[in-house]
Amino acid sequence: MAPKVFVTQPIPERALARLREVAEVELNPDTTHIITKTELTAALKRNDYLLCLLHDRVDAEVINTSPALKLIASMAITPAGVDMATATARRIPVTTIPPLVTEATADLHWALLLAAARRVVEADRALRSGLFPGGQSMHFVGGEVNGKTVGIIGLGSVGEAVARRAGGFGMRILYTKRHRLDESREAALSVEYRSLNDLLQESDFVSINAALSPETIHLIGDRELSLMRPSAYLVNTARGPIVDEKALVRALKGKRIAGAALDVYEHEPMVESELIDLPNVVLTPHLGSAAGDTRERIAAIVVENIVAVIEGRRPPNLFNPEIYEKG
Repeated sequence: MAPKVFVTQPIPERALARLREVAEVELNPDTTHIITKTELTAALKRNDYLLCLLHDRVDAEVINTSPALKLIASMAITPAGVDMATATARRIPVTTIPPLVTEATADLHWALLLAAARRVVEADRALRSGLFPGGQSMHFVGGEVNGKTVGIIGLGSVGEAVARRAGGFGMRILYTKRHRLDESREAALSVEYRSLNDLLQESDFVSINAALSPETIHLIGDRELSLMRPSAYLVNTARGPIVDEKALVRALKGKRIAGAALDVYEHEPMVESELIDLPNVVLTPHLGSAAGDTRERIAAIVVENIVAVIEGRRPPNLFNPEIYEKG
């Protein structure tokens, strides 16, 4: 009997074609529908391999009610939506992807930064509604980007990619992270270290690129937002819970900061309702890796993880290697 794979949302066709060479594939065809727990549980009664996306939740109940489940192949770098303890206890391999999304995420980060500063979304909506205030009108005056100061919170791979792009805008680049870089690395990146408080006070743009951990949940809250300049902007393409969204709403409504741009949210797919109505916020639905070439590479890697397990091999991007080490 052929292996059966459930794919929770469409992925690039080339990867699907490769998967169909080795297995029967059941696919949720709707790119706008996040599979529900009930739907996922039902699908795993019909299939023994799962290809899931970053937003999918594969909890202990889903795993334990799927006795035939042989693999959870995640399209995430870190499978936060998968109950790893339960999967490992069942000796179900969980595979992930390498950090391939750096450049695509940094591109989006800059798209959001520029859109917020130059009020692109507001102006687009106005033009479509019939408003054209004139080429030198003050109506849509926004923030300057070139030559300003960007403060990067979390200088990992994405943070460094953001810093490289900032150099092209002639910006002064500050950063903060748990472990300061050595002087040669700072010089190579043209960055200056600051404490979090000093970075918030000195920056025109606060760029969040930190990893999510217990220590970074609500790293940016009322106190931190109060340290930012009234002319400053907050940009987050890292993880939603790093920012206290209710505190951000208060800061934006009170004009304590100029604006914000978000691609990630505390309780995805839910978004703080008051953010949606604020004109000085740019919002996108977690599009960091949504670039064609990047998604092609990601999907190919995930499918090859599945093919390896089907063929009886240890998959190349295994997140719980201990399942192969036990007798």
